[in-house]
Amino acid sequence: MPKVTRVDRALPVLKYKKKVAAYARVSKETEWMHHSLSAQVSYYSSLIQKNPEWQYAGVFADYGISGTGTAKRDEFKRMMKAAENGEIDIILTKSIQRFARNTVDLLNTVRRLRDIGVEVRFEKEHINSMSGDGELMLTILASFAQEESRSISENCKWGIRKRFQDGIQCMRYQVYGYRWEGDALAIVPEEAEVVRRIYRAYLEGKGQTEISNELAAEGVATRKGGSWSDNGVNVILTNVTYTGNLLLQKEFVPDYISKRHVKNRGELPQYYVEDTHPAIIDRTVFDAVQEERARREELRKLANRSFCISCFTDKLKCPYCGLSHVHYRPKANPLHEYWICGSRNKTYLKCPVGGYINQKDLMAVCCKVLGLDEFDENAFLEKVDFINVPKRHVLEFHLKDGTVVTKKCRNSGNKESWTPERRAAASERMKMIHEQRRKEKEKACHKEK
Repeated sequence: MPKVTRVDRALPVLKYKKKVAAYARVSKETEWMHHSLSAQVSYYSSLIQKNPEWQYAGVFADYGISGTGTAKRDEFKRMMKAAENGEIDIILTKSIQRFARNTVDLLNTVRRLRDIGVEVRFEKEHINSMSGDGELMLTILASFAQEESRSISENCKWGIRKRFQDGIQCMRYQVYGYRWEGDALAIVPEEAEVVRRIYRAYLEGKGQTEISNELAAEGVATRKGGSWSDNGVNVILTNVTYTGNLLLQKEFVPDYISKRHVKNRGELPQYYVEDTHPAIIDRTVFDAVQEERARREELRKLANRSFCISCFTDKLKCPYCGLSHVHYRPKANPLHEYWICGSRNKTYLKCPVGGYINQKDLMAVCCKVLGLDEFDENAFLEKVDFINVPKRHVLEFHLKDGTVVTKKCRNSGNKESWTPERRAAASERMKMIHEQRRKEKEKACHKEK
C-alpha cells in the first residue's frame, strides 16, 4: 500500500512592526520657528510611515516652550504617558537639545524609557539610548547643551539689564488701569477710576480687607473677572507705575533652569524712570499712602479693624509659654472681654499659670500703675513696653523707662456684664430649654406605652 503524507499549507509569519513616534520642539513663538516645527513634523511623519518595518505612533510637538524643564511641555508628557502604556517602542528626535537642555531631566527620562523597553534615537548625534556607550555620550553632550542654554540666558539677561540702564522698558507686564499700545502705556478709564477709589479709601482709614470686601460686594471685578483680594489691593497701593513713572528691574530670574521670578530686594540695581506714561495717581497721594502704610505697619495688628484686638495686643506675655495672651469677646456676651494665654490654642502646651484676665480689671490696674483717673490707650502705649503674667491674678508691668511694677489683678469674672436685660433673656432661654426637654420626655413615654 502506498504511503501518503499530508502536506499542510504553511501560514505566513507576520513580522512584528515596532511602534515608532517622534518628538519635536522649538523654544520661541515666531513665524520662522513655526515653519521649522512644521517641517520637523512633516519630516518625521513621512520617515516613519515610509518604513515598512515601523508602525506610525504619532509625532509629538511642543511649540514655544523651553527645553530646560518638562513641567510645561504638554506634548512631551503625553508622549511619556503613551510610552508607559506600551503604545511606543522607539522615539525619534532631531537632537539632544530638542529633547532636553537639562542634563538631569534628560538622563532621568532616558533611563525611565529604557527601563520600560523604549529606545530613544538622537539623529544629529547618532546616539541610541540602548547602546552600551549611549548614556556616557548623552551625559557629555547634554552637559554641553545645558551650558549653551546657560550662555544664552546670560546673554539675554545682559541685554535686558543694559536696556534697563538706558531707561527702556523691555518687559510687557500687565498693570491694572493701563493697556499697552505699542511701546507705551495708555489709561483704561473705568479701571483707573477703581484705582483712584482704592487710594482714596485707604487714606480715609479703611484697611485692605475692608476695601476688597466693598469692591466684591458691589460686583467690581479684576481684569480677569475675579474678586478683589487683600493682596490685589496691596499690589495697587504699592505700584509706583500709577504715578506715571516706572521702576525697572523689580524682579529677576536667578536660575535659568527653573525660570522662577523673584522680587528684587537689593540683589540687583533698580532704575527709576520718570514721566514715561500718563499718571493715574498724583505722586503726593502715592507718597501719603506709603507713609500711612508704614504707620500702620508700625502699629501692626492695632491698625487692622478686622481683628479682635486692642491696645493690649502683643503686650500681655506669658513668661513660661513664650506666647502673647489672646483677646476674646464672646458673641453671646460681648460685654465680657477677657485675655488668656495663647497656649490655649496649642494642644501640645499647658500653661502653668492658667486662668484668664478680665479686660475691665486689667484696665483698672493699668490706671493705678500709670496714675490715671481713667484708662487712656495712648498713654498706655507710650509708657508700657509689655506686661508679664508670672502668677494667676498677678501682673508685672515693664515700663519703657526701665521700671518694673508688680500689681495684683483681681478677677471679677463676668458679673459686671450681667445687665438686667441679659438676665431676663437668659432666664427666658432656660425656660424654653426646660419646656423642650419636658415635651421630648413626654413624647418618649408615649411611644413606650
